[in-house]
Amino acid sequence: MVKSSRLPGFYKLSMGERLRRVAELVGLTDEEAEMLARPEKGLDPSIADRMIENVIGLMAMPFAVATNFLINGREYLVPMVIEEPSVVAAASNGARMCRSKGGIRASCMDSIMIGQIQVVGVRDPYHARMEVLARKDEIAEKANEKDPILVKLGGGVKDIGAKVIETPRGQMLIVELYVDCKDAMGANAVNTMAEAVAPLIEHLTGGRVLLRIISNLAVRRLARAWVVVDKEAVGGEEVVDGIVDAWAFAAADPFRAATHNKGIMN
Repeated sequence: MVKSSRLPGFYKLSMGERLRRVAELVGLTDEEAEMLARPEKGLDPSIADRMIENVIGLMAMPFAVATNFLINGREYLVPMVIEEPSVVAAASNGARMCRSKGGIRASCMDSIMIGQIQVVGVRDPYHARMEVLARKDEIAEKANEKDPILVKLGGGVKDIGAKVIETPRGQMLIVELYVDCKDAMGANAVNTMAEAVAPLIEHLTGGRVLLRIISNLAVRRLARAWVVVDKEAVGGEEVVDGIVDAWAFAAADPFRAATHNKGIMN
């Protein structure tokens, strides 16, 4: 654990000196530090060639650490692999400004991802929906058979939902698997589970299953973070009012919101 992420003058050090400082703070081994200093010793080209298609080489990116982060009472050096100037500096400066008020508070929901199963050609979709919900334990059990390791770790399908939607092609029944993916992103597990239960869904509904796929609208897997900053730290009352007015512009106009949100994601 980092004793303190507050490292004044860190940016003034040479790259080698920064690496040595970080290695001491977080307890990197000599081998781990060398891999950061010499990225060509990292990913083996033969492994890269098996990861994706048409590999012709490797590309390195700058590896930095953002300093000053105090999150839920713990000190962190935040690793960032990024090519855009000023992002690391801005993140470090923002983290510094909120330290006096306790730093960053953060929370997250469970790691629930949603798998959607599209059912078309259902004679009575509302009745079919009730049939699905009445057999949801059976559906969940069949889905979980596809990933016993995830289930052993406490994950897997935790609930089943179903809804009828109106589309330009008529009514459709959408069955949803709510899958606790733990630390995984979840696409492979969720898609495999959705595929596995498709025949059972067709049997229960009398319809035809088309798409069986994860949704990336992860409303059950949200993370939240918030800070309190002294107004003097950002330049006083007038600057605070300007920040709020800039937010109001983004709240009311999608063209501003797109770049506003992109900046937040940075």
